[in-house]
Amino acid sequence: MTAYAIAHLRPTDGPVEDEVLNYIERIQATFEPYGGRFLVHGAEVEVVEGAWPGAVVMVGFPGVAEAHAWYASPAYQEILPLRTRHLDGDVVIVPGVGPEYDASATAAAMRAARDQSVRPRTAAR
Repeated sequence: MTAYAIAHLRPTDGPVEDEVLNYIERIQATFEPYGGRFLVHGAEVEVVEGAWPGAVVMVGFPGVAEAHAWYASPAYQEILPLRTRHLDGDVVIVPGVGPEYDASATAAAMRAARDQSVRPRTAAR
């Protein structure tokens, strides 16, 4: 099942640091061995709800194992400080859903679990 590495990177004051540019130049080569590819990179964010200061980057991988292997890889770990020294952000790895996914079935399962956990217990007599 497809998985995604998603980064929410916060804006900084001032010009882009050379280390950040070096990171951008080198990152794509780090995820190619794991089947990763950019899905979103450098696009303007249109906020339609809430607040989203900064940029979003999304990389698709064949699965969660590949995404984790990429993030832990020596090649990525070598360049990671080039970004983290200059940009604050959050990075998550999340599995996708397949074409058969049905949100209403998820809601039904959540409702059943909720109702099971809040069902009043009858006192023992």
